[in-house]
Amino acid sequence: MPRKSPFHARTTELCTSQNWQEWSGYFSADSYELDHMREYNAVRTTAALFDVSPLFKYHLHGRDAGRLLDRVLTRDVSKCRIGQAIYTTWCDDDGKIIDDGTLARVGEDAYRLTAAMPTVDWLQDNAFGLEVEIEDVTHDFGALALQGPTSRELLQGLIETDLGPLPYFHLVEDELAGAPVRISRTGYTGDLGFEIFVETSYAEQVWDALAERGRAYDLQPAGNVALDVVRVEAGLLLIDVDFVSSARTFFEVQKSTPYELGLGWTVKLGKDSFIGRDALRAEKARGPSWETVGLVVDILALEKIYSDYSMPLHLPYTSWNSAVPVYARAEPGEPIGKATSGAWSPILKQYVVIARVRPQHAKLGSQIFVEETVEGRRYPVPATVVKLPFFDPERKKETLS
Repeated sequence: MPRKSPFHARTTELCTSQNWQEWSGYFSADSYELDHMREYNAVRTTAALFDVSPLFKYHLHGRDAGRLLDRVLTRDVSKCRIGQAIYTTWCDDDGKIIDDGTLARVGEDAYRLTAAMPTVDWLQDNAFGLEVEIEDVTHDFGALALQGPTSRELLQGLIETDLGPLPYFHLVEDELAGAPVRISRTGYTGDLGFEIFVETSYAEQVWDALAERGRAYDLQPAGNVALDVVRVEAGLLLIDVDFVSSARTFFEVQKSTPYELGLGWTVKLGKDSFIGRDALRAEKARGPSWETVGLVVDILALEKIYSDYSMPLHLPYTSWNSAVPVYARAEPGEPIGKATSGAWSPILKQYVVIARVRPQHAKLGSQIFVEETVEGRRYPVPATVVKLPFFDPERKKETLS
């Protein structure tokens, strides 16, 4: 039986669709209404509130907390300042990615790490000989993601800290409705937004305060269906979809490195030894075997295929997450890679796809072909290689004086 998040009493009242899934052992709403579009539109035009409590959360503190994190993460943790957060990956000895997440430095020797999969045992195994305490606080804290163009103004009316000058990927501590909270300017939507971490005993009063003030901003609770569309637009990868954790598969063909996933910028080869460094150095020298790219599908060519069946153009109404072959030419031969996620982007009016291809086919502007199935037949449809992310508004990172 899945657990109830600290906000479940509120989310279950609002989830009129009764459309739920299990996320890391928790009930998680897929969509609150039968149709997800109002939730999607809230993220991109007003504000939306996601319950992201199922994220695994770890507190690390002690003299060697930073040393442990530098030992296991690909980022240079010594460069992370108090009040700053960084996105990071971590790998096995072969440089294959295990997971990704966000690290926040909350004190001189204190950090919070979020992860998609259980990580505490791995952290403890690598803490041998170090003076560090590792706490799994997943069930002790709720987490909300307040995302969208009006999220800052909405949140500002509930806390004392001036959020205007708060930089992207930085955090503050404050009180919200009398509850101590830690707020980071982060999110999984590619838009202006914040994540709010609160002890479970205060969770409902924080939700209620946000909901009350949010009425003036058309705040909508939002679920996983809308979240998956916006994260595709933002070019953000999803574990078990766009990559598989090397800890969850025995098969080399399913494993990936940060360089292959377009995450080479998270790998700091110049720092002291860390898990996977030697393998990643060798890969950097020879070049990765794959590159992750964005594709924009030619919908006029797709429409032509449908017209041959006297049918109107059909575009995906929600995101899809499955391996689809990608080819170099219109006459399918050996695939040059695979698409892993795709969606029709309502805000961009484009059919966008995340794919992994051989490096020689990853040049921006190149034309390659994505397999589409229409009436049981498979067709190669032209697509253009573009830079990720597809959607990247200035408001995501801009500050106010």
